[in-house]
Amino acid sequence: MFKIAHQDPTSLARAGRLVTPHGTIETPAFVAVATRGTVKGVEPWSLEEVGVEVVIANSYHLHLRPGEETIARLGGLHRFSGWNRPMMTDSGGFQVFSLGAGKEHGVGKVASIFPDDDVEPRPKPRPSVKSLVRLSEEGARFRSTVDGSEHFFSPEGVIALQRQLGADLIFVLDECTSPLHDRSYTAAAMERTHRWAERARRAFDTQVEEASLPNPSQALYGIVQGGAYPDLRRASARVIGGMEFDGLAIGGSLGRSRQEMFQVLDWTVPLLPEHLPRHLLGIGQIADLFAVVRRGVDTFDCAAPTRIARNGTLFVREAAAHRINLRNAAFREDPQPIDPSCDCFTCRHHSRAYLRHLCLVGELSFYRLATLHNLRFVVRLMQEIRQAVVAGRLDDLEREWLAASQAA
Repeated sequence: MFKIAHQDPTSLARAGRLVTPHGTIETPAFVAVATRGTVKGVEPWSLEEVGVEVVIANSYHLHLRPGEETIARLGGLHRFSGWNRPMMTDSGGFQVFSLGAGKEHGVGKVASIFPDDDVEPRPKPRPSVKSLVRLSEEGARFRSTVDGSEHFFSPEGVIALQRQLGADLIFVLDECTSPLHDRSYTAAAMERTHRWAERARRAFDTQVEEASLPNPSQALYGIVQGGAYPDLRRASARVIGGMEFDGLAIGGSLGRSRQEMFQVLDWTVPLLPEHLPRHLLGIGQIADLFAVVRRGVDTFDCAAPTRIARNGTLFVREAAAHRINLRNAAFREDPQPIDPSCDCFTCRHHSRAYLRHLCLVGELSFYRLATLHNLRFVVRLMQEIRQAVVAGRLDDLEREWLAASQAA
């Protein structure tokens, strides 16, 4: 399923090929977020045109609407959505976290709210915000954000759900922790994640070869937890890496800052089996891509490139932080394309001035045009990074991108 073609001589970066029933993913690769079975504002053929290799849909949201049974009756998520290339579905673990601890603590995967000291993060509950989740050894019981109905996710049930959706690469249910959880809670959640992983693996094995499934040849990923604690991350990497999974993901709390996120990868990745693909859940900022690939990550998903596009922030190679905000008055009469070096449809046909106009007046076409550009920008960057790994010049490429940002 996964083969490493080239190894960077100065880091853990590698270029490989991840073969799925719906095509091959050239890694390292960015995974576009298609939460409800679509990347917002963009149709499947346009995703192929900009070079997107793989998308990830959200099991939690698809379970609520339209439901996995409906999708299965219509031939599975590939046929239902019209996307016929590789696809992932997550387990819903992060959404369970968001409705529970994330809601109470007011944080996400990375909480940049602490000073750079050695003080252990302490939970800071928000009494006015109630959790919508009840966790137990059996699974997670939660209320729908759509209609308030009650639902239950177990490790076995989430496997059955994703079997019906039929994505190529699927994930086990895990307990995602907050950056504000203390070590004791993080350790307990990690151990529960390990038990859930064993249950999910057994459930997955009992459902293979069923003729009624839309995609019997799915691959299952385990998820490493442990928060931003080095001993827990290393322990989880050994336990999850020792199970018979087809791929491995790094999930949960990634610390209090970007630097702590990198430390989590430094603790975790060297202990994972080299022959398995590695996925980083929920990270994909331009500033992070080189660092993440350098640490041996093969695929990663993030909604940021598409979300900020809809808000008017677009990627430009030779710009501070590689981005501009079209809402700025400086672009009111700017005849240039977003990025003169970009070959996307948007840059070939429209000016910054026109796109700023569409953004400010709220034209729906802006969402599509802006999203196409940001996706193409990230895809092209990943192509450059893959080529650099193959050629052994990843350091040189990173310096070139850093210089372009600083010169702006």
